[in-house]
Amino acid sequence: MGQEAYEASEAARAVFDEADEALGEALSRLCFEGPEEELKLTANTQPAILATSIALLRALDAPFDVVAGHSLGEYSAHVAAGTLELGEALRLVRKRGQYMQEAVPYGRGAMAAVLKADRTLVERICAEVPGLVEAVNYNSPEQTVIAGEAEAVREAGAKLKEAGARASTLPVSAPFHSSLMEPAEARLREDIERVAFSTPRVPVYVNVDATPVMDAEAAKQALIRQVSRPVRWEDSVRRMIDDGVSLFVEVGPGRVLSGLLVRIDKRAGRVNVQGPLDFDAARDAIAEARSR
Repeated sequence: MGQEAYEASEAARAVFDEADEALGEALSRLCFEGPEEELKLTANTQPAILATSIALLRALDAPFDVVAGHSLGEYSAHVAAGTLELGEALRLVRKRGQYMQEAVPYGRGAMAAVLKADRTLVERICAEVPGLVEAVNYNSPEQTVIAGEAEAVREAGAKLKEAGARASTLPVSAPFHSSLMEPAEARLREDIERVAFSTPRVPVYVNVDATPVMDAEAAKQALIRQVSRPVRWEDSVRRMIDDGVSLFVEVGPGRVLSGLLVRIDKRAGRVNVQGPLDFDAARDAIAEARSR
């Protein structure tokens, strides 16, 4: 993950070198060589994705007007906007992953993706099920992720299937963004409060409110609240479109957000950057969008 950018770009190499120094370990080697089992640990996955995303962004070296990120990606957005220094962001997401993992004993929490159901139905069934289960990712009009206590998630999934939806358990180690993450939020708050935040250079559309922030303190508080509250991704994308965004550039490993964008608004322009082979197409799309 990220190796092609590292080999092709001095800017990308500088990001991975800074990441290794900030964490005091060879994160770059883990990204490039694995082992996959170790890379999949939440405390490693989060800084690895952040480092790779910023390496690709700096290697791309193209202008942007606003930024947003889904869950962990909000940290990448703040690094891009200059709200957070890269080293500070990497140390924070390492702790974020650790705290989230430790907040709920393994096996007691779960998450499930729900398809073919609007958010009203998902919320109603979650409210009817005994135990704690909540909508935690509002990803697109017909995709919502639920999380909470494992048995409650299973029961909600069964009831949603009876109502005509599709529900499938996600291979995750904790019920992220549910209220069960409040202990993790409390621990991370102490770390975030010690970090210097700057005024973002461009608007950052934050997950918890689906609104742009241009204030350092507001950015900080949004990251804190994000840990145990839903990711309002569909609302964020719609707000960006309403505010004039015509092209979305997904930078980082994977194409998940590009897929969600199609379901939110088929008319929105999109381009994906996963490696150096994507740079020219992305730069051309950005230049065309900015010339309109």
